[in-house]
Amino acid sequence: MKRRIIFISLTFFLLNAVIVKADEPVRFSASAPSTVVLNTPFQLVYTINAAGRDLRVPEITNFDVLAGPFQSHSSSIQIINGRQSSTESTSYTYTLQAQKTGTFAISSASIIVGGQKYTSNGVSIKVLPADAQPKSQGGRGGNAGSGAQTSITNDNLFIRADVSKTNVYEQEAILVTYKLYTLVDVVQCSPKKMIDFTGFMKQDIDQPTNKQFALENYKGRNYTSVVLYKFLLYPQHSGVLQLDKWNFEAVVQVKNRTAVRSIFDDFFDSYTNVSKIITAPAVKINVNALPAGKPATFSGTVGRFNMNSTISATQVKTNDAVTIKVSIEGGGNMKLIKNPVLKFPDGFETYDPKVVNNFKNSSVGLSGSKVIEYMFIPRHSGKFEIPSAEFSYFDIQSKTYKTLRTPVYNLQVEKGAGGESPTVVSSYVDKQDVKQISKDIRFIQTNKFKLSKEEEPVFGTYISWLLYLIPLLISLLLFFIFRKQAKENADISLVKNKKANKLAQKRLKLAQKLLKEGNKDKFYEEVMKATWTYLSDKLSIPVSSLTKDNVETELLNHQVEQTHINKFIDILNTCEFARFAPNSGQQEMGDLYAETIQAISNLEEIFKK
Repeated sequence: MKRRIIFISLTFFLLNAVIVKADEPVRFSASAPSTVVLNTPFQLVYTINAAGRDLRVPEITNFDVLAGPFQSHSSSIQIINGRQSSTESTSYTYTLQAQKTGTFAISSASIIVGGQKYTSNGVSIKVLPADAQPKSQGGRGGNAGSGAQTSITNDNLFIRADVSKTNVYEQEAILVTYKLYTLVDVVQCSPKKMIDFTGFMKQDIDQPTNKQFALENYKGRNYTSVVLYKFLLYPQHSGVLQLDKWNFEAVVQVKNRTAVRSIFDDFFDSYTNVSKIITAPAVKINVNALPAGKPATFSGTVGRFNMNSTISATQVKTNDAVTIKVSIEGGGNMKLIKNPVLKFPDGFETYDPKVVNNFKNSSVGLSGSKVIEYMFIPRHSGKFEIPSAEFSYFDIQSKTYKTLRTPVYNLQVEKGAGGESPTVVSSYVDKQDVKQISKDIRFIQTNKFKLSKEEEPVFGTYISWLLYLIPLLISLLLFFIFRKQAKENADISLVKNKKANKLAQKRLKLAQKLLKEGNKDKFYEEVMKATWTYLSDKLSIPVSSLTKDNVETELLNHQVEQTHINKFIDILNTCEFARFAPNSGQQEMGDLYAETIQAISNLEEIFKK
C-alpha cells in the first residue's frame, strides 16, 4: 500500500510539472528560392515559432499558385533540472510557378499570435527563362534515363573569368570573378596552381567557406553556378595586359553504367568520382595611360572622392592642444591616398598624424573612408593662419584630374597660464631644425672659469700594470680551484663519501623529531635508514648489496677497530627488533639516538686520519 501511494504521488508530480515556454521572441518569416526557372514549380514557406491564427497572405501576382497552403506543426519538450520548457513551430507551404521571366517581389504576410499582429519579411525572386535546348546529359539538372552514364563535356562543365571592365585607365580597379558552371555533380574544384597576375596589383576578396550554389541562365541554358575566386586588380602600367589561362581540377561524381537485372537496381545506384581538368580562358585588358597635366599633389589615386575637414577650436591659449581632422571618402585605389600636407606656422609643436582606415571591397575597388587627425600645440600667442591642404586624384567618370582642398583656418592664440616657450621642437611636417623664436640675441653665461693642470695619462705606470696583473692572477687561481672541484665531482664515490655525514645528520634530525612525537615505528625505521645509507656512501657500496657481514669486512679493511664495528652492528640489530619489542620506551629510543650519533662521529674521525 505504501509503495502504491509513493508511485501515485510521483506520477502526479510529473504530470503537474510546470511547463515553461521557451523565453524567446515571436519570429514570423517567409522563405523562397532567390532564383527559379520558368515553368518549374517551387515552394514559398511561411514559418512562425508560436501558435498563430488568421494567416493573411498578400495577393500573389506573376506566379500561379499550384497548391497550398499546407500546414505542418512541430514541437519539442526538454527537461533541465526538473524544469520543463517547450518550443513549437508552424509552417504554411505554397507551391508556386512563375508566369514570366524577370525579378518579382512578394510582399509580407501577417498572422495573429496572442492577440497581437506579426508581419513577415517580403521575398524577391528572380525568374530565369527555361532551357532553350533539352538536357540530354544526366547529373545536376540532367534528365537522362536510369543507368545512363554522365558525359562530361565543355558544354555542361566549364569556368568563366568574368571581368567587370576590359578598357580601363592605370590604377583603375577591375573586379575579376572566376565562376564554375555545371550540369553535372561536381564534388570538388580547385586550381592546379595560382597564376601570376603580371602587370597588376592584386587584392583577394574573401569568399565564404561554404560555397553558395545558385541557378544562372547562360547562353540559353540554366546552370548551377558557384563563385570560386574574386580579385580586385589594379593595372600598374598602360598597354594591353593579359590574364593568363588558369587550370582547375574538378572531381565529378558520375553514375556507373550497369545492366538492369532487377527492380531493386534503381534504388542502389553506384557512382564513381572522375577527375576533369577545366581551363578558364585568358582575358585581355586594354589599359590607357593617365593623361598629361598631373597636379603636383597627385600620388596615383584613381576613383571618385570627396574631402571634408574640421578643427577642434579656433580660439585657444598657448600650450593647448588643437586637432584638425581630415576625412577622405569615396571609392578607388584608396591605399595610394597619401596624407594631405598641412603647413603649420613657426612656433607650433606638431605630432605624427593619427590615421584610421575604414575600407571595404566593392566593384569600384576599395570604398569607404580615410580619416587623418593632425594634433598641434601653439607655443606662442598671436594670430596665425593654417593654409589649406590639397588632395588630387584622377576622376574616372569625368576622366579629368581633380584637386580637393581643406579650408584656410585662422587661429587666435592668447597667452596661457604657463607662459610662452622660447623654443620649439622640430616640426613633423617640414622637418625643420630647432629654431629660436621671438628673441634675436641669446644670453651668454658670464661665470668665471678656473684653469687646472692637465692630468698625466695613467697608462705605463705601476698602477696600470697592477690593474692588468691582479685580474690575471685571480683568474688563474679560480681556474685551479674550479678544476680541482670538477675532478672531485667526477668521482661519484668520493662525492658520496664526503656527503655521507651530512646526509646522515639530515636523517637523524628527522629521527629526533619522531622521537619527540613518540612515534616508535617511524623512529626506528628512520635510524636504520640513516645508518645503512651512511655506510653505503662511506664504503661506496650500494644499499641493496650491503649486509652486516660485508660491512664488517669492509670496515676491517679500512683499519676500523672491532669495537666500533660492533657498535654499528648493535645499532642495526636494535632497530630491527626494537619496533616489535613491547617494552621499548622513550628512554631506550633516546639512548639509541645518542649511540648512533656517537658511532657516526667516531667513524668520521677514523676516516679523516
